[in-house]
Amino acid sequence: GTVKESGEKHKGSVEIPNLSEENEVDDTEINVSKKKGEGDALKDLMRTEGTTKVREALRDYLKALKTEFTLGMILPTKATVGQELATEQKLSGSTMQESVSPQSLDTVGVKIPTVKILMREIFNSPADELYSIFTTKDLVQKFSKCPAVIEAEKGGKLQMFDGCVSGEYAELVPSQKIILKWRCRNWPDEHYATVALNFKDMAAQTELQLECKGVPISHEASTRQCWKKQHFEEIRILLQRS
Repeated sequence: GTVKESGEKHKGSVEIPNLSEENEVDDTEINVSKKKGEGDALKDLMRTEGTTKVREALRDYLKALKTEFTLGMILPTKATVGQELATEQKLSGSTMQESVSPQSLDTVGVKIPTVKILMREIFNSPADELYSIFTTKDLVQKFSKCPAVIEAEKGGKLQMFDGCVSGEYAELVPSQKIILKWRCRNWPDEHYATVALNFKDMAAQTELQLECKGVPISHEASTRQCWKKQHFEEIRILLQRS
């Protein structure tokens, strides 16, 4: 931090020795220390107002962890962190997936660092049938295995997975394109991504191109898993049964 009057810079640290969801955040111990020398004003500020800010962040962090746990999301391991951060293209069977590096960040909605996710999937289904799976309430409830709100018209509401995913339809072009205002419940309040689903008809198959723009960077992995596991894989199972 920098002391405004003198312009002097001082270094210190904040340590949380024992964070646990079993304890109240307000009771969590937060230690503030600084290197020798001047700068006690900064240290005192961190012990008062700074501690309040840290506890607010901890409260949001624990809430997000609980929500991701209940959703069954898969968090990245140390082995996959490097892969998640690099631009990659994987082709496995009928699936091709792209990950955009967080280095190309943009700001959408509230001012938080975000990232764009690109994915491509091939489905053994004509485009009109695949399109209807995203816009018909009964079919959405079949692949999601949960009650859903599907108002497939411009400005219509979308709610899936017991409210864990919500948003609204911004644009619909039958059998060709769907654009959604879309969010997960554990994202920062009022923050939405823009999801574009483009359906490319390939005779008996359809290539589905997904662009999810404005995803909070801390939720990149869980958002990709949501689309991959809870949408695309379940839709593929539904198509096989039908």
